[in-house]
Amino acid sequence: MLSEIDDQVQGPPEEAAGDPLAAVLRPVRAGNAFEETVERLLQIIKLGAVAHGERLPPERELAPRLGVSRVTLREAIRALQQEGYVESRRGRSGGTFVTYRTPRPRSGDLARVAEGQVEQLTDALTYRMAVETGAAQQLASAGLTEAQSARLRRALAEANSAGETDYRRLDARFHLTIAELTGSALLSAACADARMRVTDLLNAIPVLQRNIEHSAVQHEAIVAAILVGDPEAARRAVVEHLEGTAALLRGFLG
Repeated sequence: MLSEIDDQVQGPPEEAAGDPLAAVLRPVRAGNAFEETVERLLQIIKLGAVAHGERLPPERELAPRLGVSRVTLREAIRALQQEGYVESRRGRSGGTFVTYRTPRPRSGDLARVAEGQVEQLTDALTYRMAVETGAAQQLASAGLTEAQSARLRRALAEANSAGETDYRRLDARFHLTIAELTGSALLSAACADARMRVTDLLNAIPVLQRNIEHSAVQHEAIVAAILVGDPEAARRAVVEHLEGTAALLRGFLG
């Protein structure tokens, strides 16, 4: 039992640190197993951990990582299939594939998504600021191995070279990578939860090329601070970046 607790505290082993699903694939609570399984799968899909056209991990892997039976997992997948998020394919190359695409923003989308949620938005932005600055500070304080540094640089390069279609997904992956590299499952889960609370709002506003370019500079500053082991600089860089996102949301909300 003690060794199991130690494993949970220390987080995943380094060879598993490249798992893009680590932040969202955690055991659900037994009392709401079906509902929380649907929630976890939607996080995987909406945060872009598994992109459009890609296959979800097989049931034999997903079920134990979520701590649910295959029956519950199949029921959750069936519900998402009915709503158009995934499709099941048979055969040797079959499985469950993501069919969801982030919708292209239309005029008025943000107002509809945010209707009656101004207070919740402010709360969500505060929550995100707290957990993401904390993750960056922790990672800068702890130091990274060569493999972890390489993974962080790779996530940075993918986000900063993304086009408009893939930007939100790869931006989310970049931010979640920072949390995952801390080795804290709880912090990773908190950062994924914080991102999910604003993802529909972010998807409802246009991806502006100028904003992508500005964010790329800020991403570089975050990574540079982490790699040199400067927690305060990492915190400031994340604050500047997230304040820009918050300003963009508030601007489009008018």
